[in-house]
Formats: sequence, structure tokens, C-alpha cells
Amino acid sequence: MNVNGKRVLVIGLGKTGVATAGFLLDRGAGIMIADEKPVTELGNAVEVFQGRSGVELGIGHDDVNILSRTDIIVPSPGVPPFNRLLTEGLKRGIPILSELELAWRYLKIPAVAITGTNGKTTTTSLLGRILEHCGKRVFVGGNIGNPLISYVNGTQEDDYAVIEVSSFQLQWAENFHPFIAALLNVSYDHLDYHGSFEEYLCVKERIFARQGKGDLAILNADDPALADLSKRLPAQHVSCFSSSTRLREGMFIDGESLRYRSAGVDETYPVRSIRLRGTHNMENVMAAVLAAKRCGCPHGKIVDVLEVFEGIPHRVEFAGTVDGVAYYDDSKGTNVDAVYRALESFPGPVILLLGGRYKGGDFGILSELMREKVKMLITFGEAGKKIGAAIGGITRTETADNMIDAVVIARDNSTPGDVVLLSPGCSSFDEFKNYEQRGSVFKAMVDNMGMK
Repeated sequence: MNVNGKRVLVIGLGKTGVATAGFLLDRGAGIMIADEKPVTELGNAVEVFQGRSGVELGIGHDDVNILSRTDIIVPSPGVPPFNRLLTEGLKRGIPILSELELAWRYLKIPAVAITGTNGKTTTTSLLGRILEHCGKRVFVGGNIGNPLISYVNGTQEDDYAVIEVSSFQLQWAENFHPFIAALLNVSYDHLDYHGSFEEYLCVKERIFARQGKGDLAILNADDPALADLSKRLPAQHVSCFSSSTRLREGMFIDGESLRYRSAGVDETYPVRSIRLRGTHNMENVMAAVLAAKRCGCPHGKIVDVLEVFEGIPHRVEFAGTVDGVAYYDDSKGTNVDAVYRALESFPGPVILLLGGRYKGGDFGILSELMREKVKMLITFGEAGKKIGAAIGGITRTETADNMIDAVVIARDNSTPGDVVLLSPGCSSFDEFKNYEQRGSVFKAMVDNMGMK
């Protein structure tokens, strides 16, 4: 793809937007940058481009007049499809490419792509670690924090690119073609962005759209939303994993082991040696192992990594024990299904912290687990009262204005043996800039409690 001389409108000047604009400038494109924030609030992002020719800053995010001189539009992840510049751009026939799609057109090495409502960061990180331990040179990035566009601006000397892919990135992907693609699960999330669950699922399925001969698609056999998908995938090979069913081919939980079966190979991976906890993490492990086996990784090397890999920050992460009470940070659990999976990991009693900015989803699905495990529910933030109205009658419930107050209430009502679990089921944007900041504040509070 040649962008030299093209006029490209980059929407959103976050980390991905900055990397995208820089990449395009290096290849001779003229850049116009639109953001809902004024230039005065963009800080360091603006400084990157000050003094560089070919850059036009400060375009309003709804100034459609700019489209008359736009050849390509590249929206940053999180810019919704109903953004005025995007909807008007579609009407005018202007090509719209996600950062993922743009980067793909310059990627020179095989790609492994992982998506899903939950578990994609854990699976991507684990797979990257396994491949590295097997002597492979690996780029690990994408939605996980290091944009793919930054990688393709370099020498690309690795064996594989392992990419976490979000629905935001797939929204505007056309030719993206990973030779291994995994869809871990799909549940209600980002409905404020996609508009409906059906549209969200359709976008997620795009990860497989360009696969074909020699490619592998990995699916969760237990997810009802994906039940018919395997029959219509274009990939030559489809491999499934299951936590509830013994499969003739693929990977499944078999008693105290994870069993892998494929092309006459039969291997087991003892669950007791895996550091990750919870059924949801066993599913993540199985998806990572299926991809690793396709990349030629031997059993022993995979086991080595499973014995030491402890997961990722803010995903059911142990934050410490204070006065006999264990605190866990699951700030990355930003949807209801993630909360469900986190609760499954604990026998109880749990003091559950739910709240933030509502993204959609039915908190009612937590009811049975709450009756079984949750001794107290503390809701907080914008969604606090909404959550309380939905499930507050199941167990003792209190509502806090914010997360900090919620943690204090949890501390004051806990007894030795309890688990305090921050698993918000909502985004953080009512109170924090992202889920990482929310989780870091939570862990800092736990640390401070322990020092008193």
C-alpha cells in the first residue's frame, strides 16, 4: 500500500493515533488530526508533531468539511462507528481503515491473532511467553498496549507477530489475514459502541474472514453464540477447546488434566502445575496451547511456561492480605461475563465491588453465584444504583459514591477468611482514565492498609 502524497485523516490522538500518524508521515502522507479534545488538552501528543511539515492539528471531531480533501480515514480504537466523520466518510466513499488493517498491509511476518470478550490479554501474553521459551522471536502487541503500527515501522525480524485484537480494530478491517486466529468467547460488551449484540458478534467474526488454505481457526466449543460458526469458517483447519465436553480433536478438560488431541498426537497438561486459577483461565490456556502446537512448540517447553506464568496485572490479581482478608484486583473485568468468571474462581465468602460506567449487559446472570458466594455487595460510581436495583436484593448491599469509598466499606465489613474482589463489570471512565489506573489505586489502598 502506497500512502505517499495521500491526505489521511487520523481520528483520535491517543497512543494508537500518535503511532499511526507518525507512521504515515514517515511514508510521505499528509496528516490531518481530529480529536474531540481541543489542542490545548492533548498535551504531549501534540508536541510530537509540532514543527513537522505535513501535519494539520486541531480539527474538530465533527467538522465534516475536512472530508472534501481526505483520501483515507484511520480512526483510533474506541472511536465509535456512529462518529460523524465516519458516517459522512462512508457516504462519500472514502476508504476507512483501522490501525490494525493499515499495519497489516505492511506486516511481513506471520500473524497470530486473538480476540474475545474476555481472556484475550491473558491468552496473548501466555502464547507470546511460550513461543519465546521455544526459541522463537516474537512481537507481542496490538490491543495489549504496543500498537502493531509501531512494529511494522521497524525491521520486522521476528518469527511471529502475536496480536491481541479488539472489536474496535476489527470494525474497519478488510484484508487482515492471520494464519492462526482465535475467538475465545463472546458475551454482551461494548453495546454502547456496536449498538447490538448481533453486530458485536458479526464484527468479532471478521478475524476469520480472510483465512483459507493452511490457516487455523480456534474456537470455544462451549460458547452458544459460536455454535454454528465452525461450519462456515473459511479456514482449512478448525480446532476447538472445551471445559465441559470431551472432544475427539482439539483440547478439553479431562479430570485433573488438560488433554490435547490432534492428528494422532495425545498429550496431557496437569492442571495442578498451572499457576493460573479458574475455569476461564483453563480455557485461555487451552487456546494458547492450540496455537503454540500449530507453531511447532513441544510439550515439555509448554509445560515449563504453564508452571510459572502467573497471569496479567488487574485480572484476578492477588493484591495482598490484610488482617486475614485477601484482596483481589480484577479491574480489567469490565463486563458482566468477566465478573461471572472471576466469581467462579473463589469458593467464598466474597465481598464484591461492582460499579463504574455502565456498558450494557445483564447483571442478573450473577444471581446464582452471588447467592452461593457473595456475603456482601458494594456498588459504586455512575452505575451503582442501577446495579443495586438489578441484584441488590440477593445479599446485603451498600452503595458508595466512588471506588475508594467502596474499598473502605469492604474493609470495615470484612472478617478473616473473606475475599474482597474488585470486579467492576463496568468501564472506569466515570472516575479513572482507564482500568489500569483504577486497579493501581485499589492495590495502593491495600498496600496502605497493610502498613497500618
